[in-house]
Amino acid sequence: MCDSQGELFIKPCTDQELQFYKTANESHQAFADLMPVFMGELELNDSTSVRDLDEQLPAVSEILSKETKEEIIKFSKEQAAEAAAQSPAPSTDRQWTEKAKSRKIETNKSVVLENSAYGYTRPNIMDAKLGKRLWADDAPKAKQERFDIITKETTNGSHGFRIAGMRVYKGSTNPDELDEQDYKVYDKHYGRLEVNANNVVEAMRKFIFNPQAGIDEELGKIIAGLFLNDLRRIEEVLASEESRMYSASLLFTFEGDGNALRAALDRTRADMSGEQHKKDDGPYTPGLSASRVDSGIEMDDEGQMVFPINAAIGQNMILANLAQAPGSQDIQLTADSDADSMSGSSNGDIPRIYSLKLIDFAHAEWTPGQGPDENALFGVRSLIKIFEQLADD
Repeated sequence: MCDSQGELFIKPCTDQELQFYKTANESHQAFADLMPVFMGELELNDSTSVRDLDEQLPAVSEILSKETKEEIIKFSKEQAAEAAAQSPAPSTDRQWTEKAKSRKIETNKSVVLENSAYGYTRPNIMDAKLGKRLWADDAPKAKQERFDIITKETTNGSHGFRIAGMRVYKGSTNPDELDEQDYKVYDKHYGRLEVNANNVVEAMRKFIFNPQAGIDEELGKIIAGLFLNDLRRIEEVLASEESRMYSASLLFTFEGDGNALRAALDRTRADMSGEQHKKDDGPYTPGLSASRVDSGIEMDDEGQMVFPINAAIGQNMILANLAQAPGSQDIQLTADSDADSMSGSSNGDIPRIYSLKLIDFAHAEWTPGQGPDENALFGVRSLIKIFEQLADD
Protein backbone atom coordinates (compact mmCIF):
# COMPACT_ATOMS: atom_id res chain seq x y z
CA MET A 1 0.00 0.00 0.00
CA CYS A 2 1.17 3.55 -0.61
CA ASP A 3 0.13 7.15 -0.43
CA SER A 4 1.59 10.35 -1.83
CA GLN A 5 3.62 10.96 1.33
CA GLY A 6 6.11 8.11 1.12
CA GLU A 7 6.58 4.49 2.24
CA LEU A 8 8.22 2.16 4.70
CA PHE A 9 8.42 -1.59 4.59
CA ILE A 10 8.45 -4.20 7.33
CA LYS A 11 10.87 -7.06 6.81
CA PRO A 12 11.09 -10.18 8.99
CA CYS A 13 14.72 -10.53 10.07
CA THR A 14 17.12 -12.44 12.27
CA ASP A 15 18.46 -11.07 15.54
CA GLN A 16 21.84 -10.67 13.86
CA GLU A 17 20.47 -8.45 11.09
CA LEU A 18 18.42 -6.37 13.53
CA GLN A 19 21.43 -5.81 15.79
CA PHE A 20 23.58 -4.85 12.81
CA TYR A 21 21.09 -2.13 11.84
CA LYS A 22 20.89 -0.86 15.42
CA THR A 23 24.63 -0.78 16.09
CA ALA A 24 25.31 0.84 12.72
CA ASN A 25 22.97 3.69 13.61
CA GLU A 26 24.34 3.94 17.15
CA SER A 27 28.08 3.68 16.53
CA HIS A 28 28.87 3.60 12.81
CA GLN A 29 27.02 6.57 11.31
CA ALA A 30 29.03 6.70 8.08
CA PHE A 31 28.15 3.06 7.46
CA ALA A 32 24.50 3.63 8.45
CA ASP A 33 24.28 6.34 5.80
CA LEU A 34 24.91 3.64 3.18
CA MET A 35 21.95 1.57 4.41
CA PRO A 36 18.19 2.08 4.01
CA VAL A 37 16.88 4.50 6.62
CA PHE A 38 16.23 2.55 9.84
CA MET A 39 12.84 3.46 11.35
CA GLY A 40 12.79 0.96 14.20
CA GLU A 41 11.87 -2.62 15.01
CA LEU A 42 8.65 -4.53 15.51
CA GLU A 43 7.82 -7.73 17.34
CA LEU A 44 4.80 -9.18 15.60
CA ASN A 45 2.69 -12.15 16.71
CA ASP A 46 -0.90 -13.34 16.68
CA SER A 47 -1.75 -11.10 19.66
CA THR A 48 -0.24 -7.87 18.31
CA SER A 49 -2.53 -4.87 18.88
CA VAL A 50 -2.64 -1.28 17.68
CA ARG A 51 -1.34 -0.20 21.09
CA ASP A 52 1.63 -2.53 20.64
CA LEU A 53 2.45 -0.89 17.33
CA ASP A 54 2.24 2.59 18.84
CA GLU A 55 4.60 1.60 21.66
CA GLN A 56 7.13 -0.11 19.41
CA LEU A 57 7.19 2.54 16.67
CA PRO A 58 6.78 5.90 18.43
CA ALA A 59 8.65 7.72 15.66
CA VAL A 60 6.01 6.91 13.06
CA SER A 61 2.92 5.80 15.01
CA GLU A 62 1.17 9.17 14.65
CA ILE A 63 1.70 9.10 10.89
CA LEU A 64 0.41 5.59 10.23
CA SER A 65 -3.32 5.49 9.57
CA LYS A 66 -5.65 3.20 11.50
CA GLU A 67 -6.19 1.17 8.32
CA THR A 68 -2.45 0.73 7.87
CA LYS A 69 -2.01 -0.41 11.47
CA GLU A 70 -4.82 -2.93 11.07
CA GLU A 71 -3.17 -4.22 7.90
CA ILE A 72 0.11 -4.68 9.79
CA ILE A 73 -1.70 -6.64 12.50
CA LYS A 74 -3.36 -8.83 9.88
CA PHE A 75 0.02 -9.45 8.31
CA SER A 76 1.59 -10.38 11.66
CA LYS A 77 -1.13 -12.93 12.38
CA GLU A 78 -0.70 -14.49 8.95
CA GLN A 79 3.05 -14.72 9.55
CA ALA A 80 2.52 -16.32 12.95
CA ALA A 81 0.11 -18.88 11.52
CA GLU A 82 2.52 -19.72 8.72
CA ALA A 83 5.42 -20.15 11.12
CA ALA A 84 3.34 -22.40 13.39
CA ALA A 85 2.41 -24.60 10.44
CA GLN A 86 6.06 -25.25 9.61
CA SER A 87 7.85 -28.00 11.50
CA PRO A 88 11.32 -27.08 12.81
CA ALA A 89 14.17 -28.26 10.59
CA PRO A 90 17.25 -29.77 12.27
CA SER A 91 20.32 -27.60 11.70
CA THR A 92 22.50 -30.31 10.16
CA ASP A 93 24.15 -30.52 6.77
CA ARG A 94 22.06 -33.53 5.88
CA GLN A 95 18.83 -31.64 6.46
CA TRP A 96 19.86 -28.62 4.38
CA THR A 97 17.63 -29.51 1.44
CA GLU A 98 15.98 -27.71 -1.43
CA LYS A 99 13.00 -27.12 0.85
CA ALA A 100 15.24 -25.50 3.46
CA LYS A 101 16.78 -23.20 0.87
CA SER A 102 13.43 -21.60 0.08
CA ARG A 103 12.01 -21.45 3.60
CA LYS A 104 11.17 -17.99 4.91
CA ILE A 105 12.83 -16.71 8.05
CA GLU A 106 10.96 -18.10 11.07
CA THR A 107 10.86 -15.07 13.35
CA ASN A 108 8.42 -12.65 14.93
CA LYS A 109 10.92 -9.80 14.75
CA SER A 110 10.98 -7.32 11.91
CA VAL A 111 13.10 -4.37 10.90
CA VAL A 112 11.25 -1.26 9.73
CA LEU A 113 12.98 0.61 6.91
CA GLU A 114 12.37 3.34 4.39
CA ASN A 115 11.53 1.87 0.99
CA SER A 116 14.36 2.86 -1.34
CA ALA A 117 12.18 2.31 -4.42
CA TYR A 118 9.36 4.66 -3.44
CA GLY A 119 8.74 8.00 -5.10
CA TYR A 120 9.79 7.19 -8.65
CA THR A 121 7.52 7.17 -11.67
CA ARG A 122 9.09 4.02 -13.14
CA PRO A 123 11.97 2.79 -10.95
CA ASN A 124 14.68 0.74 -12.62
CA ILE A 125 16.16 -1.58 -10.01
CA MET A 126 19.22 -3.82 -9.90
CA ASP A 127 20.51 -6.03 -7.10
CA ALA A 128 24.28 -6.65 -7.21
CA LYS A 129 25.21 -9.48 -4.83
CA LEU A 130 28.62 -8.68 -3.33
CA GLY A 131 31.54 -10.95 -2.58
CA LYS A 132 33.64 -13.76 -3.94
CA ARG A 133 32.85 -15.75 -0.83
CA LEU A 134 29.08 -15.82 -0.26
CA TRP A 135 28.72 -17.92 2.89
CA ALA A 136 29.22 -17.01 6.54
CA ASP A 137 31.36 -18.99 8.97
CA ASP A 138 28.34 -20.80 10.44
CA ALA A 139 26.95 -21.96 7.09
CA PRO A 140 26.42 -25.74 6.72
CA LYS A 141 28.96 -27.52 4.56
CA ALA A 142 26.38 -28.22 1.86
CA LYS A 143 25.54 -24.53 1.64
CA GLN A 144 29.21 -23.59 1.44
CA GLU A 145 29.73 -26.00 -1.44
CA ARG A 146 26.66 -24.78 -3.33
CA PHE A 147 27.66 -21.14 -2.96
CA ASP A 148 31.23 -21.90 -3.99
CA ILE A 149 29.88 -23.39 -7.22
CA ILE A 150 27.88 -20.20 -7.83
CA THR A 151 31.03 -18.15 -7.29
CA LYS A 152 33.05 -20.32 -9.65
CA GLU A 153 30.44 -20.17 -12.42
CA THR A 154 29.50 -16.47 -12.18
CA THR A 155 31.01 -13.01 -11.96
CA ASN A 156 31.13 -13.40 -8.18
CA GLY A 157 34.39 -15.19 -8.90
CA SER A 158 35.81 -12.86 -11.55
CA HIS A 159 34.44 -9.51 -10.33
CA GLY A 160 33.32 -10.01 -6.74
CA PHE A 161 29.66 -9.36 -7.55
CA ARG A 162 26.89 -10.71 -9.73
CA ILE A 163 23.55 -9.38 -10.93
CA ALA A 164 21.05 -11.16 -8.66
CA GLY A 165 18.02 -9.47 -10.20
CA MET A 166 17.15 -6.55 -12.44
CA ARG A 167 14.09 -4.80 -13.85
CA VAL A 168 14.17 -2.18 -16.57
CA TYR A 169 11.22 -0.05 -17.70
CA LYS A 170 10.58 -0.65 -21.41
CA GLY A 171 13.75 -2.72 -21.43
CA SER A 172 12.89 -4.47 -24.68
CA THR A 173 11.43 -3.60 -28.06
CA ASN A 174 9.59 -6.93 -27.98
CA PRO A 175 6.31 -6.46 -26.08
CA ASP A 176 6.20 -10.18 -25.30
CA GLU A 177 9.27 -9.70 -23.09
CA LEU A 178 7.61 -7.02 -20.95
CA ASP A 179 5.37 -7.57 -17.95
CA GLU A 180 2.02 -5.88 -17.35
CA GLN A 181 3.79 -2.71 -16.14
CA ASP A 182 6.04 -2.60 -19.23
CA TYR A 183 9.13 -3.83 -17.38
CA LYS A 184 11.61 -6.36 -18.62
CA VAL A 185 12.49 -8.47 -15.60
CA TYR A 186 15.81 -10.28 -15.35
CA ASP A 187 15.51 -12.95 -12.65
CA LYS A 188 18.28 -14.61 -10.66
CA HIS A 189 19.09 -16.95 -13.54
CA TYR A 190 20.21 -14.03 -15.71
CA GLY A 191 23.21 -13.27 -13.54
CA ARG A 192 23.99 -16.94 -13.07
CA LEU A 193 23.62 -18.26 -16.60
CA GLU A 194 23.88 -15.36 -19.06
CA VAL A 195 26.24 -12.80 -17.55
CA ASN A 196 29.96 -13.58 -17.49
CA ALA A 197 33.31 -11.81 -17.29
CA ASN A 198 33.19 -11.01 -21.00
CA ASN A 199 29.75 -9.37 -21.15
CA VAL A 200 29.19 -7.97 -17.65
CA VAL A 201 29.79 -4.39 -18.81
CA GLU A 202 27.20 -4.79 -21.56
CA ALA A 203 24.76 -6.18 -19.00
CA MET A 204 25.23 -3.01 -16.96
CA ARG A 205 24.64 -0.92 -20.06
CA LYS A 206 21.24 -2.59 -20.45
CA PHE A 207 20.35 -1.34 -17.00
CA ILE A 208 21.55 2.25 -17.43
CA PHE A 209 21.04 3.12 -21.11
CA ASN A 210 17.56 2.58 -22.52
CA PRO A 211 16.46 4.69 -25.52
CA GLN A 212 13.05 2.97 -25.64
CA ALA A 213 12.22 4.68 -22.33
CA GLY A 214 13.94 7.95 -23.21
CA ILE A 215 17.19 7.22 -21.33
CA ASP A 216 19.64 8.29 -24.04
CA GLU A 217 23.44 8.46 -23.86
CA GLU A 218 23.33 11.90 -22.25
CA LEU A 219 21.01 10.90 -19.42
CA GLY A 220 22.63 7.50 -19.03
CA LYS A 221 26.07 8.99 -18.51
CA ILE A 222 24.71 11.31 -15.84
CA ILE A 223 23.12 8.41 -13.96
CA ALA A 224 26.31 6.36 -14.32
CA GLY A 225 28.27 9.31 -12.92
CA LEU A 226 25.93 9.64 -9.94
CA PHE A 227 26.25 5.94 -9.14
CA LEU A 228 30.02 6.19 -9.59
CA ASN A 229 30.29 8.94 -6.98
CA ASP A 230 28.26 6.86 -4.52
CA LEU A 231 30.33 3.75 -5.21
CA ARG A 232 33.49 5.67 -4.40
CA ARG A 233 31.93 6.81 -1.14
CA ILE A 234 30.94 3.23 -0.33
CA GLU A 235 34.50 2.08 -1.00
CA GLU A 236 35.82 4.80 1.31
CA VAL A 237 33.49 3.83 4.16
CA LEU A 238 33.99 0.07 3.85
CA ALA A 239 37.75 0.56 3.77
CA SER A 240 37.55 2.52 7.03
CA GLU A 241 35.34 0.01 8.88
CA GLU A 242 36.07 -3.44 10.29
CA SER A 243 33.12 -5.63 9.39
CA ARG A 244 32.18 -8.75 7.47
CA MET A 245 29.14 -9.15 5.21
CA TYR A 246 28.26 -12.32 3.33
CA SER A 247 25.62 -12.27 0.57
CA ALA A 248 24.95 -8.58 1.15
CA SER A 249 23.93 -6.55 -1.90
CA LEU A 250 24.06 -3.13 -3.44
CA LEU A 251 20.60 -2.01 -4.51
CA PHE A 252 20.74 0.38 -7.49
CA THR A 253 17.57 2.37 -8.16
CA PHE A 254 16.96 5.24 -10.57
CA GLU A 255 14.12 6.88 -12.46
CA GLY A 256 13.54 4.72 -15.54
CA ASP A 257 11.18 7.05 -17.39
CA GLY A 258 13.26 9.43 -19.50
CA ASN A 259 10.81 12.34 -19.34
CA ALA A 260 10.44 12.02 -15.57
CA LEU A 261 14.20 11.67 -15.11
CA ARG A 262 14.96 14.75 -17.18
CA ALA A 263 12.36 16.70 -15.20
CA ALA A 264 13.75 15.50 -11.88
CA LEU A 265 17.30 16.44 -12.86
CA ASP A 266 16.21 19.90 -13.95
CA ARG A 267 14.11 20.43 -10.83
CA THR A 268 16.96 19.35 -8.58
CA ARG A 269 19.40 21.63 -10.36
CA ALA A 270 16.95 24.50 -10.04
CA ASP A 271 16.74 23.90 -6.30
CA MET A 272 20.53 23.95 -6.16
CA SER A 273 20.60 27.39 -7.75
CA GLY A 274 17.45 28.72 -6.10
CA GLU A 275 15.70 29.24 -9.42
CA GLN A 276 11.93 29.20 -9.69
CA HIS A 277 10.32 27.25 -12.53
CA LYS A 278 7.10 28.12 -14.28
CA LYS A 279 4.73 25.42 -15.38
CA ASP A 280 4.31 24.80 -19.09
CA ASP A 281 0.93 24.18 -20.69
CA GLY A 282 -0.01 20.53 -20.58
CA PRO A 283 2.53 19.41 -17.97
CA TYR A 284 3.75 15.84 -17.73
CA THR A 285 2.19 14.38 -14.57
CA PRO A 286 3.52 10.93 -13.76
CA GLY A 287 2.11 8.74 -11.02
CA LEU A 288 4.34 7.55 -8.20
CA SER A 289 5.32 3.91 -8.03
CA ALA A 290 4.59 1.69 -5.06
CA SER A 291 7.26 -0.82 -6.04
CA ARG A 292 9.47 -2.31 -3.40
CA VAL A 293 12.53 -4.48 -3.95
CA ASP A 294 14.99 -5.41 -1.21
CA SER A 295 17.22 -8.32 -2.17
CA GLY A 296 16.51 -8.80 -5.84
CA ILE A 297 13.61 -9.71 -8.08
CA GLU A 298 12.84 -12.92 -6.20
CA MET A 299 12.28 -13.06 -2.44
CA ASP A 300 13.38 -16.62 -1.60
CA ASP A 301 14.14 -16.38 2.11
CA GLU A 302 11.90 -13.69 3.56
CA GLY A 303 8.43 -12.16 3.64
CA GLN A 304 7.86 -8.45 3.38
CA MET A 305 5.15 -5.83 3.41
CA VAL A 306 5.03 -2.19 2.36
CA PHE A 307 3.21 0.52 4.29
CA PRO A 308 2.78 4.30 3.88
CA ILE A 309 4.68 6.78 6.00
CA ASN A 310 5.51 10.47 5.78
CA ALA A 311 9.20 9.81 5.10
CA ALA A 312 11.34 12.73 4.03
CA ILE A 313 13.81 11.85 1.28
CA GLY A 314 17.31 13.19 1.93
CA GLN A 315 18.74 14.93 -1.15
CA ASN A 316 22.05 16.37 0.07
CA MET A 317 24.15 13.61 -1.45
CA ILE A 318 22.19 13.77 -4.72
CA LEU A 319 22.71 17.52 -4.95
CA ALA A 320 26.43 17.18 -4.38
CA ASN A 321 26.79 14.31 -6.83
CA LEU A 322 24.69 16.00 -9.49
CA ALA A 323 27.05 18.95 -9.47
CA GLN A 324 29.93 16.58 -10.23
CA ALA A 325 28.24 14.17 -12.67
CA PRO A 326 29.67 14.29 -16.22
CA GLY A 327 27.48 16.27 -18.61
CA SER A 328 24.84 17.09 -16.04
CA GLN A 329 25.16 20.84 -16.64
CA ASP A 330 23.91 20.37 -20.20
CA ILE A 331 20.50 18.87 -19.37
CA GLN A 332 17.63 21.11 -20.45
CA LEU A 333 14.03 21.04 -19.30
CA THR A 334 11.58 20.06 -22.04
CA ALA A 335 7.92 20.96 -22.39
CA ASP A 336 7.02 17.29 -21.83
CA SER A 337 8.88 17.07 -18.53
CA ASP A 338 7.69 19.92 -16.36
CA ALA A 339 9.70 19.83 -13.15
CA ASP A 340 7.01 21.08 -10.78
CA SER A 341 4.70 18.22 -11.71
CA MET A 342 7.24 15.63 -10.59
CA SER A 343 6.36 15.73 -6.91
CA GLY A 344 2.78 14.64 -7.51
CA SER A 345 1.63 17.49 -5.29
CA SER A 346 1.97 21.23 -4.86
CA ASN A 347 4.15 21.13 -1.74
CA GLY A 348 7.46 21.36 -3.56
CA ASP A 349 8.75 17.87 -2.74
CA ILE A 350 11.99 17.07 -4.55
CA PRO A 351 11.48 14.25 -7.08
CA ARG A 352 13.57 11.10 -6.87
CA ILE A 353 16.50 10.65 -9.25
CA TYR A 354 18.50 7.69 -7.98
CA SER A 355 19.50 5.75 -4.90
CA LEU A 356 22.29 3.31 -4.05
CA LYS A 357 22.02 1.38 -0.79
CA LEU A 358 23.72 -1.54 0.92
CA ILE A 359 21.11 -4.16 1.85
CA ASP A 360 20.70 -7.72 3.19
CA PHE A 361 22.57 -8.03 6.48
CA ALA A 362 21.43 -11.43 7.73
CA HIS A 363 25.09 -12.49 7.74
CA ALA A 364 26.80 -9.25 8.73
CA GLU A 365 28.78 -8.37 11.85
CA TRP A 366 31.34 -5.92 13.18
CA THR A 367 34.81 -7.47 13.46
CA PRO A 368 37.16 -5.18 15.44
CA GLY A 369 40.81 -5.89 14.83
CA GLN A 370 40.27 -7.87 11.62
CA GLY A 371 40.62 -5.05 9.11
CA PRO A 372 38.31 -3.99 6.26
CA ASP A 373 35.94 -6.35 4.44
CA GLU A 374 38.09 -7.05 1.39
CA ASN A 375 35.57 -9.63 0.17
CA ALA A 376 32.88 -6.96 -0.27
CA LEU A 377 35.39 -4.33 -1.37
CA PHE A 378 36.47 -6.54 -4.28
CA GLY A 379 32.97 -6.28 -5.74
CA VAL A 380 32.64 -2.56 -5.02
CA ARG A 381 35.94 -1.81 -6.75
CA SER A 382 34.94 -3.87 -9.78
CA LEU A 383 31.70 -1.90 -10.00
CA ILE A 384 33.66 1.36 -9.77
CA LYS A 385 35.72 0.35 -12.80
CA ILE A 386 32.60 -0.57 -14.76
CA PHE A 387 30.77 2.66 -13.92
CA GLU A 388 33.85 4.69 -14.77
CA GLN A 389 33.62 3.15 -18.21
CA LEU A 390 29.87 3.77 -18.49
CA ALA A 391 30.22 7.40 -17.41
CA ASP A 392 33.08 8.06 -19.84
CA ASP A 393 31.93 6.12 -22.92
